[in-house]
Amino acid sequence: MFQQTLDVATDPWGVLVERVEVKDVRLPQNLQRAMAAEAEAHRDAKAKVIAAEGELNASKALKEAADVIAESPAALQLRYLQTLSAIAAERNSTILFPMPIDMMKAFAGR
Repeated sequence: MFQQTLDVATDPWGVLVERVEVKDVRLPQNLQRAMAAEAEAHRDAKAKVIAAEGELNASKALKEAADVIAESPAALQLRYLQTLSAIAAERNSTILFPMPIDMMKAFAGR
């Protein structure tokens, strides 16, 4: 497009323009603000897409973990104990486990 415009002006003189360099471009403030807003909107949209992909991956991993735990009730109990252990180590606290009454009856007979 630029070449055609230049050719129209320079051909009558027998001059061929091979290259044009633009050294300084001044944009109006309104255009600069509009371009900046567009770039920011594009970055925000891309960030939302990346966050949504992360949520999707996390939900898939949670579903797989739930499927594994559902296959074995002992796995759920072990995960529960592991979580309690992590909480206790993190906060330097003691955890009390309530014991079912049926288990207490076994010890009361002794």
